[in-house]
Amino acid sequence: MLLGVNIDHVATLRNARGGKYPDVTDAAVAAEKAGADAITVHLREDRRHIKDKDVRDLKEILYVRLNLEMAATDEMQKIALELLPDNCCIVPEKRQELTTEGGLDAAGRLDRLTEFVKPLVEAGIVVSLFIDPEREQIAAAEKTGAQYIELHTGRYSEAFGTKEEEAEFQKLKDAASYASLLGLGVNAGHGLNYENVHRMKEIENLNELNIGHNIIARALFTGLDTAVKEMKDLVK
Repeated sequence: MLLGVNIDHVATLRNARGGKYPDVTDAAVAAEKAGADAITVHLREDRRHIKDKDVRDLKEILYVRLNLEMAATDEMQKIALELLPDNCCIVPEKRQELTTEGGLDAAGRLDRLTEFVKPLVEAGIVVSLFIDPEREQIAAAEKTGAQYIELHTGRYSEAFGTKEEEAEFQKLKDAASYASLLGLGVNAGHGLNYENVHRMKEIENLNELNIGHNIIARALFTGLDTAVKEMKDLVK
C-alpha cells in the first residue's frame, strides 16, 4: 500500500506566528526522502493552513506526486487547471468545521460533480472523490467520471477498540470491494494513526492511505523522518 503524507498542519504551526517557519516545502522534502509516495495538501476556501503559494512551490520541487485536496468550487477548479497537480481529491468543506467531518454527497450532487470532474480528467489530473463507505455514494462517484474514490475512515478510527469497530471496518472492506467491481481505484484516509492503521492491510484493492495529523503530531517527538518511516512500515 502507498502512503500519502498530508502536511497541512506544518502550515498550521507556521501560520500561528506568521513568517516562513516551519517551511512547508522543507517538510515535503523530508517526507519524500523518508519514503512518502505522495504529498497531500488541502487548499481550503479560508486558507487556514495551506496557502496558494505553498501549492505552487510544492508543484515545482516534488519528485513524488502532489495530491491537492479541494472543494468543488469554481475557484478551486481554476487553480487546479492552472497548476495541474498529479491528483485532486474532491472533499466537502464547511467553513466552521475543524476538520473534514464526512464524505461528499456524490449521489445528491451528481450533476455538479460530473461537470466539475470532467475538465480535470481531460487535463490529465487523476481525480478522486472523498466519500463515506456507502454503495449509493460509490455508484454515484463512478458516474461522475472520477477514476478513484477515497474512503472516509473517520468512523472506523473513532470506533477502533470499541464494540463498533468490526462493523465500521466491514463497511470499509465491502465498499472497497464494490468500488473495485465498478472499476474505481480505492484510497482511504481520515483519523488513521499508528495504532489503528494496521487493519487497512486487511482490505483488498486498497491502493493508498492519506495520513497527516497523526504523523505531524508524532514528528514533534521523533522527527518527521522517523515518523514517516514508522508509518510507511506499518502500511507496507
